[in-house]
Amino acid sequence: MNLRQLVSQTAIYGLSSIVGRFLNYLLVPLYTYTYSAAEYGVVSEFYAYAGFFAVVLAFGLETGYFRFRQNPAYSGDAIYANALSLLTLANTGFLAAVAYWRQDLADWLRYPDHPEYLVWFAAILALDGITALPFARLRAENHAWRFAGIKLSEIAMTIALNLFFLLLCPKLAQHWPDAAWLRFYDPTLGVGYIFIANLIASLTKWLLLMPQFRRIPVNLNPALLGPMLRYSLPMVVIGFAGMVNEMLDRAILKILLPYDLTTNLKLLGIYGACYKLSILMSLFVQAFRYAGEPFFFAYAGRADAKRAYALVMRYFVIAGVFIFLLVTLFIDFFQYFIGAEYRAGLEIVPVLLMANLLLGIYVNLAVWYKLGDRTGLGAWVSLAGAALTVVLNLYWIPLWGYVGSAWATLACYAFMAAASWLLGRHYYPVPYPLARMFSYLILGLGLYFANRWTLSEFHWNAWLSGGLGLTIYLAVVATFDLKPLIRRS
Repeated sequence: MNLRQLVSQTAIYGLSSIVGRFLNYLLVPLYTYTYSAAEYGVVSEFYAYAGFFAVVLAFGLETGYFRFRQNPAYSGDAIYANALSLLTLANTGFLAAVAYWRQDLADWLRYPDHPEYLVWFAAILALDGITALPFARLRAENHAWRFAGIKLSEIAMTIALNLFFLLLCPKLAQHWPDAAWLRFYDPTLGVGYIFIANLIASLTKWLLLMPQFRRIPVNLNPALLGPMLRYSLPMVVIGFAGMVNEMLDRAILKILLPYDLTTNLKLLGIYGACYKLSILMSLFVQAFRYAGEPFFFAYAGRADAKRAYALVMRYFVIAGVFIFLLVTLFIDFFQYFIGAEYRAGLEIVPVLLMANLLLGIYVNLAVWYKLGDRTGLGAWVSLAGAALTVVLNLYWIPLWGYVGSAWATLACYAFMAAASWLLGRHYYPVPYPLARMFSYLILGLGLYFANRWTLSEFHWNAWLSGGLGLTIYLAVVATFDLKPLIRRS
């Protein structure tokens, strides 16, 4: 994979991520207009678990597959067959265990009347865990369009089935209550139809990925799986710690804010809505992660690998600062994506955007432990970041409210990026263009503060001021980075 291919595939993965998240976001009004807050709380609780289970049930084997398929000592097909066999066995066992103990688990979670929810949800998680590796293989083999097509097909199926079960079926039942096919529709299932729609969509995804399962022998070779799991399992710790960094603030704000429950929930809602305005940066980082990981491993054996990684970092920072400026300089436009009540928290948007940019820099820097086979040490960096997130949230939320949570997120990712850079200098030194990177970060922050100053002191038109700031940034990028790149190509 060359640099241009990395850019194009980042765009393709980004398209599937952006469209997918946007379409899924459109389901939120459907759910909240259909179900009561208590009923929708069931959905929120179950899907809060999904991120953690997704990390555990994949065993970190996506990254392990990328790493070991590049090793000439192993057969790429054997790596894939062993990893897929392990994932299939483990996830099937997980589903069987949940099905067997479904009533006990339902009683423990206080859903004694709906143990079927747990079985359906476990099936969704198991299918996602099993299909994680086929998706990794598509990425490794540069089938970005097929990857995006299957992802978008799953999302389209989810939306269509939600509309069918939640809107169409109730209306048809109201007008034709004696229709034969309505025997399969049970309105008492309530939010269970959300899980059913997701389960059918996951089954559809599995069927579309079936070519990735064909002619793959069941194989569990300890001599191969042992080294692979020793490399991959620390990625579970890293992923789990990442979930703490991403989700902890929204989980504990309600508890730590020093007000009554109603006010705390209101402030949590403001924070959650404003967090959505940083989604452009998080989508960019996610898309880059999809395309970047196979690129890093594919380039690992080349003489110019480290120079390529440094160049990728340089243009990643340029693109990230552009997104930061796009949202912050035109916040008067982006604020209309959330309701007027929620705009009291707009001050945290620049902080969260910069935090996600630092997360992307950390993703770039992570080559040192992935290529240097130091995933255990990388896990300690993630755990330290998670510990810092916990401590800062516990200390800052009572003092500064949700603003403290935003700054805790920024501090966590800044620490992880700095720690990763320091460790990388020792274990896998890459000549990152630090001066150029910091110059663009400082330029971006300078243009942001200059924009705020012109608006408050001189009352400039917001569009004029924002447009001027973005034009200055693009002019600098074109002069110092795009023109030299064009001349070299």
